[in-house]
Amino acid sequence: MLVLKTSKEAILKPLQAVAGVVDRKHTLPILSNVLIEAQGDRTAFVATDLELQLTAWAEQGARAEAAFTVSARKLLDICRNLPESDIALELAGEQLKLAAGKSRFNLQTLPARDFPRLQIPEGEGVAFSLPQGRLRHLLSRVQYAMAVQDIRYYLNGMLLNLKDGRMSVAATDGHRLAVDAAALEDAPARDLDVILPRKAVVELVKLLGDGDEAVELQVSPTQVVARCSHFELRSKVVDGKFPDFQRVIPSGHDKAFSIGRSRFNQSLTRAAILTNEKYRGVRLALTPGSLRIVCSNNEQEEAQEELDIAYDKEPLDIGFNVQYLQDVLNNLDGETVQCSLGDPSSSLLITVPGEEHFRYVVMPMRI
Repeated sequence: MLVLKTSKEAILKPLQAVAGVVDRKHTLPILSNVLIEAQGDRTAFVATDLELQLTAWAEQGARAEAAFTVSARKLLDICRNLPESDIALELAGEQLKLAAGKSRFNLQTLPARDFPRLQIPEGEGVAFSLPQGRLRHLLSRVQYAMAVQDIRYYLNGMLLNLKDGRMSVAATDGHRLAVDAAALEDAPARDLDVILPRKAVVELVKLLGDGDEAVELQVSPTQVVARCSHFELRSKVVDGKFPDFQRVIPSGHDKAFSIGRSRFNQSLTRAAILTNEKYRGVRLALTPGSLRIVCSNNEQEEAQEELDIAYDKEPLDIGFNVQYLQDVLNNLDGETVQCSLGDPSSSLLITVPGEEHFRYVVMPMRI
């Protein structure tokens, strides 16, 4: 039975979209498969790891209605390496026959009925929408601060907070904190706090475009759904309480200066070449009218960069992880950033002029 015949690109695009969700190390063999559902005017490609489920669609119409699962990695590798031509998928018993030009492949399938699906509780939570580009911008400005496999599992994700007609997002790994927010036109009637897992955030940022097409968000105490014309992402939320990040954001730091984002980032990148590979420390030495960036390593090597800035307070010498500074500068798009400091043992606050919702806090390190 011929299920689908379409271009290489039409199959490859949804396959690549869902590939990041596939769990190759899971003990359940079917979780390394992609579910393909051919129905009506488009074909769905679905992958899950039992915590996250992603559906992407091929817009070309199916030749016959069918549902089956097949190895996601094998199908993706085959399609990626085929020449540019139409690809035909045909079901023959428990095998999937793939043909493109003079290439032929037979792949083993598993029944679609055995594929686990995440079910969304009906009537729970709230729903609202945001332009794709705006949501992507929001998530990108904080996602790099999420923890990676931290024993404090609630840090391995991003807080999504709905309150007072806006959506706030926050991420921290215990050493730095990034916060941003956006006003909602169709603000939900109730307040809600959930923690979206790291993997869901990373996949969502990859899927979102920069345009104005709306993405619908459905947020409940147990799951989050993001849906638009070409994908649907469903994710369980992290069961835990996110730290009260407002208490971490400093106020009253009197040693402040503005600096060109790109110029600051380039100087840090050059100096970081000679950092200690393990600790990645950089010293920021402030004196009136000047910012000196100093990095050194165990081989007695040292790099210094000096930048002219408008600063007239007392001198200050403080150390930070250079990667934490580069992460925020790489993920902002404004021309200028504002840096505010207190004393050598207090945190650094980075903000963007004219964007009061964005705040980035990084703790100092001893060098």
